[in-house]
Amino acid sequence: MNPRHDRRPRRGRRGALAGVGLGLVVGVLALAGCAANPPGGSHDAHDTSSAESDSAASTAGANEADVMFAQMMLPHHEQALEMSGIVLAKAGLDPEVAALAEQIEAAQGPEIQQLEAWLEEWDAPREAPGEAHGMEGILSEDEIAELEAADAASASTLFLEQMIGHHEGAIAMAEEHLDDGAHEGALAMSEAIIASQTAEIAQMRELLAG
Repeated sequence: MNPRHDRRPRRGRRGALAGVGLGLVVGVLALAGCAANPPGGSHDAHDTSSAESDSAASTAGANEADVMFAQMMLPHHEQALEMSGIVLAKAGLDPEVAALAEQIEAAQGPEIQQLEAWLEEWDAPREAPGEAHGMEGILSEDEIAELEAADAASASTLFLEQMIGHHEGAIAMAEEHLDDGAHEGALAMSEAIIASQTAEIAQMRELLAG
């Protein structure tokens, strides 16, 4: 595992949810719907080039880092659903791998809907320019094609290996967001992503070892 995931969190709020299980995701979505705006709309000043978009986001208690988090996490989650759908379509797939893929779909599908709702609320575009460049853990077209071409037995192993790296990328993005974001609901989702996907990485490593 990437050493960055074992380092001491820089924000005290992370520690409070360190032991939270996968059920936290549902609670996060409920929290996001009722999160209040911070008094006075606290956020840092931005360059003139980003002032207009950030001003719209700040009216909903969000800042530029929150917008970027949502714009980047959306395609990242969508690819996780694509990967899960590919392996679930294979006859004879390992039942434990199938259960994990279904678990990923159940968690990340609602998060995608919430991210889309936030971007609409913040009057921000769904996609950021050049969003795929530098996105941690994202698979290339060739890697997706390799997963599609694999038989059930090979696909099980390949899916686990690919999804570990994919999850590590999402965790890194969520950690960065916790350092710079302002929107309470979005910050809570980042905490949920770190907790749930760290647990899933451990589960996937156990399946590979077995």
